[in-house]
Amino acid sequence: MAKKSAIEKNKRRQKLVKQFAAKRDALKAVANDQNLSIEEQFAARLKLAELPRNSSPVRVRNRCEVTGRPRSYYRKLKMSRIALRELGSLGLIPGLVKSSW
Repeated sequence: MAKKSAIEKNKRRQKLVKQFAAKRDALKAVANDQNLSIEEQFAARLKLAELPRNSSPVRVRNRCEVTGRPRSYYRKLKMSRIALRELGSLGLIPGLVKSSW
């Protein structure tokens, strides 16, 4: 089980990403528009840099919804390999059969 503080920090980051998504996209569009002058592009980049760092989607970490584990995360199932194996062994995941040979 991951530390509660790390899980909560990641939740705060997800909330900030949602909050600033529209503003960030608009500023990125202006900054990358080649038809605008260099001064306008630079001003948009400065405003983009003033946004909170944690509002960037890159800073959000994929975590297991069961345990909070940050590594060996399966995106399709939204859980780690360890939680997947345990739930699969208990028969709680439909269609998953533990292989043995």
